[in-house]
Amino acid sequence: MTMTVATRAIATARSAVRASRLRNVFTAQKSQSHALLIRQMSSEAQSMRSEEQSIAARLRSSGLFRSQGLIGGQWIDAYDGRTIKVHNPANGEVIANVPLMSKRETDDAITSAYDAFKSWSKLTAADRSNRLRKWYQLLTTHKEQIGQLITLEQGKPLKESVGEINYGASFLEFFSEEAKRVYGDIISPTIADRRLFVLKQPVGVVGVITPWNFPLAMITRKVAPALACGCTVVIKPSELTPLTALAAAELSLQAGIPPGVVNVVMGDAPAIGDAILASTQVRKITFTGSTAVGKKLMAGAAGTVKRVSLELGGNAPHIVFDDADVDVAVKGVIASKFRNSGQTCVSANRILVQQGIYEKFCNAFSKAAQDLQVGDGFGEGVAQGPLINEAAVQKVEKFLRDAITKGAKVVLGGKRHSLGMTFFEPTVIADVNSDMLLFREEVFGPVAPLLPFRTEEEAIGLANDANAGLAACVYTNNIQRSWRMAEALEYGMVGVNESLIATEVAPFGGIKQSGLGREGSKYGMDDYLELKYVCLGNMDGN
Repeated sequence: MTMTVATRAIATARSAVRASRLRNVFTAQKSQSHALLIRQMSSEAQSMRSEEQSIAARLRSSGLFRSQGLIGGQWIDAYDGRTIKVHNPANGEVIANVPLMSKRETDDAITSAYDAFKSWSKLTAADRSNRLRKWYQLLTTHKEQIGQLITLEQGKPLKESVGEINYGASFLEFFSEEAKRVYGDIISPTIADRRLFVLKQPVGVVGVITPWNFPLAMITRKVAPALACGCTVVIKPSELTPLTALAAAELSLQAGIPPGVVNVVMGDAPAIGDAILASTQVRKITFTGSTAVGKKLMAGAAGTVKRVSLELGGNAPHIVFDDADVDVAVKGVIASKFRNSGQTCVSANRILVQQGIYEKFCNAFSKAAQDLQVGDGFGEGVAQGPLINEAAVQKVEKFLRDAITKGAKVVLGGKRHSLGMTFFEPTVIADVNSDMLLFREEVFGPVAPLLPFRTEEEAIGLANDANAGLAACVYTNNIQRSWRMAEALEYGMVGVNESLIATEVAPFGGIKQSGLGREGSKYGMDDYLELKYVCLGNMDGN
């Protein structure tokens, strides 16, 4: 009996030793594999870094890589010599140092634009049209280079960056044509010896304030109609992505747009904004960005009664009904949600799915999201780049924590990507409700919140339960329902079975707290024109 116990003890000990050896071997292999993976990732990162440095060098030699402000046709530094760094969000490296401009530089840019307005507004519409079209041609000619510049400073995949050039350039082409179609009116008089008519004249100097998520398109969407109408502009691009704006401005000069018509200042955003608001020479402000900043600009513009057009935050609902084609819906919502890493104002922010297909849609959508390749925007096959900065990542994490503590379930992702920096995993989170930040506010990141609903009325109520009213999307094969939904949704734009609806030929803009005015289409000219009524009296006399 004692021998049996001893034998068992020895066998157990030997088994434990073998298990320990196996664990050590497995741990060593795992450690070696991890080290190999780290070395491979490091090697790939180094190779990508070298490639990006080469791209930056080629851009500098092309003459499109500008790192000074533009005032009156002159490239200048900040008057006190201060600069700010522009970083590549994919690796944190400094791409360039640009001027940290403030009030004095902005005042000079405004004066330059004011002086140039006197002659630019007097050119024939055909002349302005030709110069805008030349600018369009130069942008399309250099789209690969400027696309690379966007990816360098903003991080989006190169394919998306080149797509943005095509989209942004389309506004120059469209409004070059609309420049020749500014018509007035003749009004039938109520008194026989009078003649009444209406003129349309350019507003004057326009302050153009643009965000970092579309550093070219948000500029051309505003500047093209302004110049077509005869206005001049002072552009303040985001300090995070000024290089694209400067490259576009360089091409405007090459296109024959006179000095002073297009000016670019960057740096101290509050000081620049205050100078634009305070100036009586600036007659209009156009802004794309957060609702909070838009409200401040709107209040500040009251002091000089400036015209204001605002394209502000969205909280886009994408509504998928039982009768929808699930494949079409998945493809459309994926394209909307993860484009530009979810950093768009019309991104699918709340995905409402009818209960009958909720599980089926969730599974198909999660699989499609899982297949998205995350990486540096210059990488082959990359579909999602980094977020713009650390603050953006922290906002995403805050929203996810809030949702999880209130009962939502992470189906996919939910954390920072192993690539580090500001990369974040494509994330799908289910069973979101209206008490969560993910429902109430824009997450502005690669997080797809799914919400079930039962009836059409419930979907409308959930969708409209927001202060924002920019864009919405509906997936259904019922034509009557699509019409009912389009009318019932409190949004400035509605897509039916299509999520990527922005185009230069249609009006882009929202209602409620998503802004004022429209950009694109023939309606995009209205915000840059003043109506003047003229009455000619005593027309029966000699």
